[in-house]
Amino acid sequence: MQRPVLVSGIQPSGKLHIGNYLGALKNFVDLQNSGNYQCYFFVADLHSLTEPFRPENILELTADYLAAGLDPKKSVIFQQSQVPAVSELTWILSTLTPFGELRRMTQFKEKSQREQHGVNAGLFLYPLLMASDIFLYNAAFVPVGDDQLQHLELARTIARKFNKRYGQTFLEPKALMTNAPRVMSLDNPAKKMSKSLPKGCLFLDDPPAEIERKLRRAVTDSGTEITYDPEKKPAISNLLTIYAELAGLPTEKVAAQWRHKGYAAFKKALASLVTAHFAKFRTRKRKLLAERAQLLTTLRDGSRRAARVAQKKITEVQALIGLRQNA
Repeated sequence: MQRPVLVSGIQPSGKLHIGNYLGALKNFVDLQNSGNYQCYFFVADLHSLTEPFRPENILELTADYLAAGLDPKKSVIFQQSQVPAVSELTWILSTLTPFGELRRMTQFKEKSQREQHGVNAGLFLYPLLMASDIFLYNAAFVPVGDDQLQHLELARTIARKFNKRYGQTFLEPKALMTNAPRVMSLDNPAKKMSKSLPKGCLFLDDPPAEIERKLRRAVTDSGTEITYDPEKKPAISNLLTIYAELAGLPTEKVAAQWRHKGYAAFKKALASLVTAHFAKFRTRKRKLLAERAQLLTTLRDGSRRAARVAQKKITEVQALIGLRQNA
């Protein structure tokens, strides 16, 4: 029996932090190793063009993928832009999608409000590029967090519309919800951990001394007792969450173990845990970045595999629409 296809990607926007790992990358590795899916994981470089773009981040993210445990023998690991069909399908989908459907996307509205000088059209069309990423590989499942559910539902709507007009072509993808908790900034637990706030980030390749320094300076709540209460004690609750996720323990159990031992001792223990957990990752990533040719080969081979699958689907779409004329 053929395994269902699963597809997902991460934008190459710089070094990954522990929130990216717990929210996406760790899940990718677990899904790959489950053996239940045909996995396609891509470097979402076209998506990242909606913001200032640094080309060197493409290989950095590829190294992150491999260092974390993604395996080109088990998954198709590829560069989004090297699959030409994705841009063509995005345009085709744009002709089927009402302007109002895209305008109501929550992420677009939120980013529009934050940008003083306006947003680009690429950000507006982002959900259509995401839909193309899914449809081209006949993906049945997409691992997503809450923030992408609306985009996935739009993809399902587009699939139904296309299928009704032209015949059964696209699967309606189902969400694989990630259960990982949201990791907040070390210096402001009211904000999500973000690369744009590096002082509050634990990057996956931070050296041990930097990990210890950041955690030592991490904000804490009033009082000295360590308890898990995200509303009343958001700072220590965030640190407890990180500890519990890396240790594979219930958050409440970690809190009970450290309840009366003080913030300083807990932060030191957390620093040791983070350092040990990502020790192999740091070593692997350094070696991978030193072997640029091998990273390029991995991306090239994966992109060729993905492009072959995508070309079959776009050829089918062209024929159904009438763009491909037969003799």
